Amino acid sequence: MRFDTVIIGAGISGCVMAERLATQKDQNVLIIEKRDHIAGNMYDYYNDAGVLIHKYGPHFFRTDKEEIWGYLGAFTDWHMYEHKVKTSVEDKLVPFPINLDTYNMIHDTDLSVPQFQEQLKTYKFTDDPQNAEEAIINQVGEKMYELFFKNYTIKQWGRSPKDLHADTVKRVPVRLDREDRYQLAKYQGLPLHGYTRLFENLIKDQKIKLILKTDYKDIISSIDYDNMIYTGPLDYYFDYKYGRLEYRSLKFEEKTFDCSSYQGAAVINYPNDHDYTRVSEYKKMTGQVHHKTSVHFEYPLEYQEGISDPYYPILNKKNSDIKEMYLADCKKLANVHFLGRLAEYRYYAMDDAVEAALALYKQVWQ
Repeated sequence: MRFDTVIIGAGISGCVMAERLATQKDQNVLIIEKRDHIAGNMYDYYNDAGVLIHKYGPHFFRTDKEEIWGYLGAFTDWHMYEHKVKTSVEDKLVPFPINLDTYNMIHDTDLSVPQFQEQLKTYKFTDDPQNAEEAIINQVGEKMYELFFKNYTIKQWGRSPKDLHADTVKRVPVRLDREDRYQLAKYQGLPLHGYTRLFENLIKDQKIKLILKTDYKDIISSIDYDNMIYTGPLDYYFDYKYGRLEYRSLKFEEKTFDCSSYQGAAVINYPNDHDYTRVSEYKKMTGQVHHKTSVHFEYPLEYQEGISDPYYPILNKKNSDIKEMYLADCKKLANVHFLGRLAEYRYYAMDDAVEAALALYKQVWQ
């Protein structure tokens, strides 16, 4: 069979592109996925206890963009959920991101909102932080940096914050009041029946064919196609000719408890105690009613190809230079489009990934 487009990877970028091309352009599309499931890192499933969990760590969807919310809403109903996180420091569970209540609990003060905002201004010492340590201290001061960020970052990245680009922590917000939601986006929630069901609906068109558990390089020479959308690792496409891009990875230890609730928040961060960085309790996110509960203890680790999964690009000069050499080669390929977290070697929030896929579709095919 001849295909108009071959898509490498069945994550959010690949499946959105498949849906658009099949339903809007009447294309025959083939998706080739190396894993044994669709949905990428958003894949979820019911474990042996019957609890819906996220295989690759907690994912909750949020966006301010009505177009993105509406697009995905055509393929799922939503469980409306606003994510809240606690951090365990000094034997206290305090709100995170840092807000007024966090500050007062840690410093044993009773600042008002205006006083808190003025206090934060005193910590700023530069308009151009040179690394992650400076970027954080610039926002919250040295004490909060030491308590909440220093050891967490070392565990998460395996590197001192001094050795990480300031952009590594640019997604970590600080609240200027008592707001305790992790995100403030207009639309927030999880697919009512899970992410995997959402992805199944995205690619259910009969013109979309799917091959799982297959490395595309093993079969691509035998496939007749016009265009390729590549969402796999950028360096792997080019056989690592400029070197390997570095990632941090994660390991999850799953435990199920014979009780309806395990902890006081959906996610609790542990910056200083234990080898794990956080504990996630899925029922508190999905809204599932069950007499048992399942949690993940999350351990960061170095990425090793074939052993662990690539999660977070490591932002430093070495990787930036390698990335730019690969991207220069990407531009020379007329019928191959590089899309998504791995193929662009950048962090994508889920809504940004959907938006990028829709933008590529409009740019090339509309």
